[in-house]
Amino acid sequence: MSLNYSQFVTELALLSQYDETDPNFVSNLPSCIDYATDRIVRELNLLSTVTSNSTLQTSTTSRVVSLAALSPVFNVLQDINLLTPAGVTNPDLAARVPLTIQSRAYMNQVYGTAPTQPGAVTGPPQCFALITDQTIMVAPYPDAVYNLEIVGTVRPTPLSVANPTNWIGTYLPDLYLAAAMIQMSAFKMNFGAMSDDPKMAISWSDQYTTLRDSASVEDAMRKYMSTGWTSQLPDQFNEKRT
Repeated sequence: MSLNYSQFVTELALLSQYDETDPNFVSNLPSCIDYATDRIVRELNLLSTVTSNSTLQTSTTSRVVSLAALSPVFNVLQDINLLTPAGVTNPDLAARVPLTIQSRAYMNQVYGTAPTQPGAVTGPPQCFALITDQTIMVAPYPDAVYNLEIVGTVRPTPLSVANPTNWIGTYLPDLYLAAAMIQMSAFKMNFGAMSDDPKMAISWSDQYTTLRDSASVEDAMRKYMSTGWTSQLPDQFNEKRT
């Protein structure tokens, strides 16, 4: 059964043996949900987190492109496509030219000369390099203003009153609860080397791991990355592909 925010709160309170209105529970609830959301997204490359944005544009005076203003913020970049010809902003009306990833050293060695200097090479960008997690450089220096189609993963918005549903709560409610209970156990029992009941958090961590592994198999099926590059459930009697 999928869980919306209010249902999630009720289930979490029951599992942790709190009253939903308990100030201690209420104060720790946001951090539990953030912990669960972030851990699941970091450990599972969920197909549902992939999105695209084609609003970024290159400049004829700079090779640097910032992704920081995009919303939602990209977590991991997967593909960058140059939309041609210059001036076309709709990817469905453009010819996509995939940019290849290169090192900054290569970019500086081959395309490091600015357009204002002798020997500069300009033209439609062919490659890109990462400067920071939210800043890239393209090369050669653009000879016109081009739109870029960015494809990558984003973090889903955690459950809250303002955001009562998300993909994880709808399709992975058991995993969401197990991850939140790890954090809630830490808060409730203060687990650690000298804690009263460290096994409580360890048990929920073990349960989370089991559920995470099954979710990973299911998402591999969604991406046609299961056994034999199919969407079928892996056959335990066949040898694993290498």
